[in-house]
Formats: sequence, C-alpha cells, structure tokens
Amino acid sequence: MSQIRKALLFIFILCMQMHFFNNNADAQQNRVVINADQELSEISKHIYGQFAEHLGRGIYGGIWVGEDSDIPNTEGYRNDVLQALRDLEVPNVRWPGGCFADEYHWKDGIGPADERPVRINTHWGMVEEDNSFGTHEFLRLMELIDAEPVIAMNVGSGTPREMARWLEYLNYDGESTLANMRRENGRDEPWGVKYIGVGNESWGCGGNMTVEFYADLYRQYATFTKEFSGHELFRVASGRYDTEYDWTEHMMQEAGDMMEGVSLHYYVIPTADWDAKGPSIDFDEDLYFAGIQRSLLMDEYVQGHSNRMDKFDPEKNVAMVVDEWGIWTDPYPGTNPGFLEQQNSLRDALIASITLDILNKHSDRVRMANIAQMINVLQAMILTDGDKMVKTPTYHVFDLYRIHHDTQLLHTHMMEINEYSYEDESIPVLSMTPSKNSDGQIGITITNKSPNTPQSVEIEIRGQQIGNLSEGRILAAEHFADINTFEDPDRLTIEEFTNYSLNGNTITLELPPMSVAALRVE
Repeated sequence: MSQIRKALLFIFILCMQMHFFNNNADAQQNRVVINADQELSEISKHIYGQFAEHLGRGIYGGIWVGEDSDIPNTEGYRNDVLQALRDLEVPNVRWPGGCFADEYHWKDGIGPADERPVRINTHWGMVEEDNSFGTHEFLRLMELIDAEPVIAMNVGSGTPREMARWLEYLNYDGESTLANMRRENGRDEPWGVKYIGVGNESWGCGGNMTVEFYADLYRQYATFTKEFSGHELFRVASGRYDTEYDWTEHMMQEAGDMMEGVSLHYYVIPTADWDAKGPSIDFDEDLYFAGIQRSLLMDEYVQGHSNRMDKFDPEKNVAMVVDEWGIWTDPYPGTNPGFLEQQNSLRDALIASITLDILNKHSDRVRMANIAQMINVLQAMILTDGDKMVKTPTYHVFDLYRIHHDTQLLHTHMMEINEYSYEDESIPVLSMTPSKNSDGQIGITITNKSPNTPQSVEIEIRGQQIGNLSEGRILAAEHFADINTFEDPDRLTIEEFTNYSLNGNTITLELPPMSVAALRVE
C-alpha cells in the first residue's frame, strides 16, 4: 500500500470516528451489560489454532521453500511467514490434513530428502508430492513458531500398527529401533507430541464409513495409542458436520470413554451451493449478507452437537474440536481448482470474528479449533507469491483476538441490540466477546456487521471497578469486498481506535460500518 493511500485510509477512519463521536445521532444505539464478576469458562488459546494441509501451495511455497531458495529463509522456512506466525502467537497447527492425512504414510517423509519417495496427491490436484516436508520438518516448524503440533493420523488407508509405530518414533525416549531411527534422522530427544487426530472425515474422504463401522475402528485404533515415555495423548475422534448430530451421539455412546475430543467441521458457503459457491472478489451485498448470516449457523451446530455430547458426558470431559472451519468460495480465477485458492476480504474477516465469538461463547465445550487454512488455501491467514507475502484481513482479526488467549469468558447481557436487515431477512447487528485475563484486565472484541450504518454501543461493566481503557484497535474498510493484494498489501490493516469515552463504569463507543474493534479495560 502506498504511504499516501494508507494515510488517506487512516484519515477516513479517523474522520468517521470524530464524526460519530460528535454526532452519534447518525449511529444506531445499542446497550450491553458485562458482569465482570461472573466468569463462565476458560477461553483456551487453542481455539485460535491453524491448519496446514498438503494442498496446493499451502506447504510448498507457502511455508517451505528449501534452504537453497533465493527467498530469504531459515532452514528452508520462509522468514516472512515465520515472523508473521510468531507475531500471531499461533497456539497449534493441524497437519498433514485434511483429506490428505488418510493417504499419508509417515515413513515416506523421513530420512534424507533426496531418498524419499515421490507420491501422487490424489485428493488435491493429482500433483506430485516429493515428501521433502515430513515429520521432522513439520515439528521443527512448530519449534520455530512456538506452537503445539496436532497430527492427523492415517485411518482411511493406514493400520493401527502404522499409527502406533509413528507414535513410538515421535515420543519414545528409550533405545528401540524406531527411537534410534529418529536419532539417526537428526532428532535425539522425543518431541512429546500430545494432540492426535484418529482419522479425518471418516464419513467421506477418510474412508466413506458408516458411523457404526468407524466407532468400532476408532476403538481399535485408540487401543494402540500408547503414551510412550509418559507423554500424555489427547485423541480426537473424527466427527461430522452441520446438523449430522446422530454421528456425534453414536461416537459418544460407543467410544466416548476412549477419546479426549471429537471433531466438528463447518464451512460457510455464501450461495449454499457446493457446485457454485460464489466468488471471493467483487461480490455484492447479497453475498456479503449471505456469508455473514451463514456464519451465525455455527452457534446452532455447536449447540446441537454439544447437546448430544451432554447425554453421555454432562461434565464436559470430552472436548469439541472444531478443527475445520471458515468460508469456502469458488477458486480464484486462473488458479488450479484443486488448490482451493481464494482471496480474503473484509467480509471474510467479519466471518472470522463472528465465528470466534461463537466458539468463545461455547468454550465450556469447545477447547480447540483450526481455521482452514493457514497459508494460500481457503480462508488463509497469509498469501504468498514468489518472494512476496501479504497478511489477509482474517490474519488481522486473529491478531485482535489474541486478547482472549487463555482468559475467562464473562457473562454478558445484550440488552438492546439493533438488527442488520437485507431484503426480507434480519440478523443481530453486533457480535462480541468479553473476557478477563489473570491480571484482572478485561478484553472486549466487538463487530458491527452492518455495511451501511454505524453503531453506538453503551457497555456497562458491573462487578469490577474500571480505571481506564489502555488499548483500542480496529479493523475497518471502505467496502466489504476490499482485499489486500501483493501490490497493495496494507489496504486493510489494524489502526488505533479512539472513538470511545469512559464515564465511571460505562464505555460508550462508536463503531464504523463493517468493523471489528478490540478494547482492553483495566
């Protein structure tokens, strides 16, 4: 982004803030009460996880370029991507898939890179997979960005024996053949991998199984998930999607005592048509509204699956793991359709903020999640092209929401909330998360979904005396289809937010249309 354009956008946002603050009759009025002395559940930082599948340019060119690349790198990992992920404080990354996981055999990805076999990625574009990025490369990435690995094990085309041996290779600190093989490949100490997925979408690309068959198979696999050298495991069973509640209920009934989590997948399809999902660029308000409206369905689906889990686990010992979520549009024009590349607009950023608010709301049951995906695929945090890199609007939402990592969700009354109406449909105009950290600071993220109308929000905080607002940041744009490009990488970026006032324990703030703001209250 040119300095002139960036300055103009800053002036635009500042002028909106000043205008709304001096004349809030232009803004619709809303009222919220936050009970700071009523902590509901912990918002785990692991809700903010990422997903990196061997799909298109998600790994190769996105994360991994090799040590001989002209692109600046550390041990073969792009320096620009490493720094961006560190800045985001990514808590965990799921790998190697996705659908790819159930055709991945881990021994293909160890040993000297030039001796590894070349396979065909039959799920994603029928391209050659040279396995130069394997177990050691992934786990070294996790060390470089200080994130927990989440490894999806091969159930669809693998065996319990293959999974058990991979776990031994990863986690055993003794003198077994597999542990010594790990040492010969350059890693002396075990990694102590904790989070594993036992299959992926076993009802579909992971094997087209019935729930009865998968439940029995899961129990078989889970029997051989040994905790080598005392390294505790967190096993995630393959769940289903949307309103497929019977799958979750059957899994909890038949195998709930052998799992620590069960997954749920949900993708926002703007058109609700998988064959024509809608573009990721140059769309009108009909697809903006549809995308925002369909993101709200996550609340219904999480609650529905949680209700089925409650029948067998009322104490909520088994976590819901929403390990694939995001907006899925048609492939970006000119790209390989099998690579699932799409642009990332302000609309998509608001879908992310709304979804994260829903997952935070259900954090008594939802304790891990993974947006799909991290780089160059679907609703990506980061886009790359050769030596160029751009942070997407969704990246900036995850940056704003770092304020909620490992905090306590606070009880909230949405007392008076306006509606955003389009044609003959309406949805609540605001979405928000309030939380409290271990120092007693309150973090608030709040989204105005309306593309047309500013919102004045009065937030009364009860149960804790407020001193001051120490931080205010905002993501906004002139149009909901605005995007960041390699030529204009900072068109949408986080700006300082100052359009608020504090009177005792009441905050009054003015939100521009289609914006996400974050406040820290002390």
